[in-house]
Amino acid sequence: MRLSTLFLRTLREDPADAELPGHKLLVRAGYIRRAAPGVYSWLPLGLKVLRKVEQIVREEMDAIGGQELSFPGLLPREPYEATNRWTEYGDNLFRLKDRKGVDMLLGPTHEEMFTLAVKDLCSSYKDLPLTLYQVQTKYRDEARPRAGLLRGREFIMKDSYSFDVADEGLEAAYQRHRGAYVKMFDRLGLDYVIVHADSGAMGGSASEEFLAVSPVGEDTFVRCEASGYAANVEAVVVPLADPVDCAATPAAHVEDTPDSPTIATLVDQANALYPRADGRAWTGADTLKNVVVVLTYPDGRTEPLAIGLPGDRELDAKRLGAQVAPAQWEPFEEKDFAAFPMLAKGYLGPGVLGEHPTAPGGSGIRYLLDPSVADGSAWITGADEPGKHVFDLVHGRDFSADGIVQAAELREGDPSPDGAGTLTLARGIEMGHIFQLGRKYAEALGLKVLDEHGKLVTVTMGSYGVGVSRAVAAVAEATHDDIGLAWPRALAPADVHVVATGKDQAIFDYAEGLVGDLETQGLEVIYDDRLKVSPGVKFKDAELLGVPTIVVVGRGLAEGSIEIKDRRTGERREVPVTGAAEAIIAEVRQADPPA
Repeated sequence: MRLSTLFLRTLREDPADAELPGHKLLVRAGYIRRAAPGVYSWLPLGLKVLRKVEQIVREEMDAIGGQELSFPGLLPREPYEATNRWTEYGDNLFRLKDRKGVDMLLGPTHEEMFTLAVKDLCSSYKDLPLTLYQVQTKYRDEARPRAGLLRGREFIMKDSYSFDVADEGLEAAYQRHRGAYVKMFDRLGLDYVIVHADSGAMGGSASEEFLAVSPVGEDTFVRCEASGYAANVEAVVVPLADPVDCAATPAAHVEDTPDSPTIATLVDQANALYPRADGRAWTGADTLKNVVVVLTYPDGRTEPLAIGLPGDRELDAKRLGAQVAPAQWEPFEEKDFAAFPMLAKGYLGPGVLGEHPTAPGGSGIRYLLDPSVADGSAWITGADEPGKHVFDLVHGRDFSADGIVQAAELREGDPSPDGAGTLTLARGIEMGHIFQLGRKYAEALGLKVLDEHGKLVTVTMGSYGVGVSRAVAAVAEATHDDIGLAWPRALAPADVHVVATGKDQAIFDYAEGLVGDLETQGLEVIYDDRLKVSPGVKFKDAELLGVPTIVVVGRGLAEGSIEIKDRRTGERREVPVTGAAEAIIAEVRQADPPA
C-alpha cells in the first residue's frame, strides 16, 4: 500500500461530532467516515482491521464446530410476530413496507431465522447437536447513537446459535462458546472481564457478558476481589435485608417539616426540629424516598409505578430499565401528578401507594420496595401532605408493598451479594454476550425433532453474540496514545510502515527495494512514498495510523543504516542496511534478528 495512491486523507483536527479519543483518531486517521448519525463507511485501512477481527472470530468459531451461513438483513414480519418481538422491540426496530404494503424489518438479531432454518432442515435427534453462525450487518434504531462504532444504528455482529435435544447438550454448547470467546478476546488483546448479565429482550436463563474494561464504557459492572464474583449492574441481585425487631419503635407520628421537598432539606429540618434521642444526626439513609415513574409498554399501554428506596440512594436507570423491560420508563411529570391529585409531590409516602393502600383515597399505583428496606425497619417519609412527614413509620407494621425491585444504585464498598466481601465498581464496553435461551424461540416457532424414542421434543437453544465492528472501536480506545492509534499486531492494517524521507532519489530507490523484500516474505507494508511531503508530516501520519513497526529510511542511509521504531513503546534502534529486511522480519515475527 503506497500512500501516494492509497485512498486516504488524514486530518489534523478532531471531527466535531466525535466524543471519545479512539473515535476521533479512527476518523482522523482515515479508517472510517461518518455517513449519517450512527452509520459509518469503512475506508480501506479500517476495512483491513475489521477483516482481521472477523478472521479471528471465524477461526475460533470453526474450531468448536460452528458452521457459517448468512441470512438477509431485510426480513419478513411474520417470524418476529410469532415471537412477539415485532412489538417488544419497540422503537429500536427498523420497520418498513414494500411497494405492496407488506411489513418488513431490518434485522436486529436473527434468532427467528436460525430457528426456522433448523426447523426446515432437521427432523431427528440424529441431526443434532448443531452450531450455526454468521458475521453480518445488524440494524437498531438507536435513539441516541454515540461514540462512533461503539453504539451505532448499523453494526457488524457475529451471532451464533446452538441447537440440542437436551439441557445437558445446551450446557456443553454454552461452555464451548465460552471457551471460544476467551480465546477470541485474548487474541484481540483486550483487557476484559466475564460478568453475570441480564438476558434482557433475548430471554433465557444463564447469561454472561464479556466486557472490555474501559473508562469510556457504557456498562457499569461490579466485582468482588475476595470471591471473584462479577456482574453487570443490571444483573446484581441485592439480598433481602434481615428483619428488624420493631417492638421498641414508637407509633408512627406526623410532624410539620415546612419547605422540605427534597431529601437534603428534610434531613436538615429533622435535625433542627426533631433531633434523635440517641444523639446521632439524621441522615438520608434514615429516610424513605418514594419515586413515581411511568412505564410505556411496546403496545403503547402506560402504567404508573412507585418505587421506595433509602433516601441516600438514587434510582439506577439501567437497573430499573432491566427490571421493567420490555417497557420503557420515564419520570413522572407535572401532567402525571395532575392526574393523581392524592400524590403530594415532594411529600409522597407509602400510605397512598400500592394496589391495597393503607390511607383512604389511595392511588392504586403499584408500589415496589428496594430489598434493603427490612421488615420492621423504621423510616422518615412523606405524610402525603405538603409540609409534613411521618416519623417512625415501620415496614410491615404500618405499611407494605406489592413486591421488590432491584433498581437502586450500587456503590463502591457495598456488600457483595455472595457475602464474601465488598464490591468495587468499574466501567466496560460490552464485547460479547452468551445466553442459554432454552426453548423460548423453538416453542414459539414449532422447532421439534424426534428423540431416540420416536417422540417429538422441543429443541433447546443457545445464543452467542460478538460485536465485531465494536471490537475495532474498543481496541482503538484501549490502545491509542496522545499522538495516534497504536494497533496490536494481530489487528494492524499492516505489519510495517516504511517512511522514506528526504529528497535524495537513492533513499526512495532503497526504500522501494526494501518494501519489495518485505512483501516477498509475506509482510503487509504501508509505504510512504509521497514526494514533496515534509518528514514531519510523514512522521505524524505514521504515528497517527498506528502500525506497530515504523521503519525510517532517511539521512542515515548514507552512513549505511536505517531506523526501526516500535510505535507503542517509542523505542528506536539503528540497523545496518545489510540485513535490514531480516531484522525487520524478525521484529515483526517476534524472533531474534540474525547475528
